[in-house]
Amino acid sequence: MNIVPPSFEVLDHLDKLNLAVRIEYCGRICYKSEDQINRDSALPFVVKIAAHGHNSVLEMGVVTLRVSGANADRIAELYATQPRYLYIDRSDENGLLITGSIRAFREMLIFHPDCALVHNLAAFLARRHPYFFSTIIPESGLTPDPAITVAKVELPEVDRFAAPQREKHRFIAVKFIVNRAVTHEIVRHRPCSFLQESQRYCRYADHKFGGEVTFIKPLFFAGDSPEYALWKKAMEDSERLYLQLLATSSPQAARTVLPNSCKTEIIVYANLAEWRHIFNLRTTKAAEPSMREVMIPLQADFRKRFAGIFSA
Repeated sequence: MNIVPPSFEVLDHLDKLNLAVRIEYCGRICYKSEDQINRDSALPFVVKIAAHGHNSVLEMGVVTLRVSGANADRIAELYATQPRYLYIDRSDENGLLITGSIRAFREMLIFHPDCALVHNLAAFLARRHPYFFSTIIPESGLTPDPAITVAKVELPEVDRFAAPQREKHRFIAVKFIVNRAVTHEIVRHRPCSFLQESQRYCRYADHKFGGEVTFIKPLFFAGDSPEYALWKKAMEDSERLYLQLLATSSPQAARTVLPNSCKTEIIVYANLAEWRHIFNLRTTKAAEPSMREVMIPLQADFRKRFAGIFSA
């Protein structure tokens, strides 16, 4: 048995990676297969993910686009599709700023293939990242309006947006190592994207897990207290039963004896506006103490990174 403290990591290094590499990095947390990442692994991974429709993984890549030359009718047509999980702002009379995940842009093409602006957006992204769109482009192809231009907005420019636009269009991912009671609460937030270590597939008896179950140290009990001794005994018993069940059962069956104290890893990806909302709920005195344990220091980190958005 292994006992570790909770922690978090702001994954700002992902912002410097291309979309395929970024999505692979996040996607492999589910199976804890990060050891399979190499210089050639990203493209086969994301192609397989897209082909199998694992849409939650495709939410881990977000791009901001600037659209110019769209007339009022084209813009109205786009809004009429009721776009899901896209953040849209007017940049000028005929210009738009559009931020969304690969999943959002794919679903726009799947569900609204007759929208002219959708064709322009998909054509632009498909030229840069064909592996995300090759299987969903209509048989008739894409017919973008030549009067409309689409360009990528690089992250340094997004970081120069005024606060009202920046908080909508600036996304950042955080990896938490916490217990499962905490993640049960985190995943209730909308709109966010989540990828979490899967007990269905992770077999903790395997060598890469040290042949043991890892638990998060609870803040509720002092290390030398009778309560902590009871908690530790309960974790030892659940680990023993879990490993015993694995001898004849699958991980998804054996996991039924594992408690909320189990360590899990989860990546949460959201824009700054949603992170502010999360902090407003999860750092107050009424919030769950184990949640406050990670969210209060994370909020302090964000105040340093994004001083214009997160005030003290």
